Amino acid sequence: MPIIVESQSDVAVLRIEHGKGNTLDTDSCRELVLRLEEIETARAVVLTGTGGIFSAGVDLKRVHEGGAAYVSEFLPLLSDALLTVFGFPRPVVAALNGHAIAGGAVLAAACDHRVLTTGPGRIGVTELLVGLPFPLAALEILRCAYGTTPLPSLTYSGATVGGEDALARGLADELAPPEEVLERAVAIATRLGALPAGPFAHTKAQIRQPYHERIAEYRHADDPQVERMWRAPEALGAVKSYVDQVLGRR
Repeated sequence: MPIIVESQSDVAVLRIEHGKGNTLDTDSCRELVLRLEEIETARAVVLTGTGGIFSAGVDLKRVHEGGAAYVSEFLPLLSDALLTVFGFPRPVVAALNGHAIAGGAVLAAACDHRVLTTGPGRIGVTELLVGLPFPLAALEILRCAYGTTPLPSLTYSGATVGGEDALARGLADELAPPEEVLERAVAIATRLGALPAGPFAHTKAQIRQPYHERIAEYRHADDPQVERMWRAPEALGAVKSYVDQVLGRR
């Protein structure tokens, strides 16, 4: 089971436990949506990873193995999973127990608050370094979390940052020692979950409405373009090179 559900008081803890990197693939994206639907009555949610990684993002090995057909199946599921977190009406706090890279960084951005470990743990969106464009939903989630101005440097460079640098750039809201990240995230979720549910949900929807509207208006036109670029031979070739050169050494 890619997503483990635990309970701490009125807070539902969703733990990504999927392969070495807690990656996002068709299975984990479907599971994430399902688990959030099952806990819709929870007062608050904490999303975290397993081991020393929050999420390494898209499972590029599966993209390589599945090719163009897998891409067509996966990309809509990825956007749906990200939007389910982004649109969840109750507070969602990310307990970043380790690296949050590429799709993992977008998943963290979809949450309402991010607690990052002071241990080894970096945040960054590295898609362009592999040669893959961002789905519209992912970019709008990043825009909502971090603003439009930082987006070019964040996305074009593919840089990953951790600790105080991540805090200074607004990629994390606070830092905590590795052994306290989850505890701190649960405490924040408990505090936010104590707010009146209806007014909180309405305020959250108001804040995120412009981004949801842009996604709804443009996704039908943009998603097919992104899919074509992911399916292109040069993109799949770049994924193969990354898998062979980087993931093959692990």
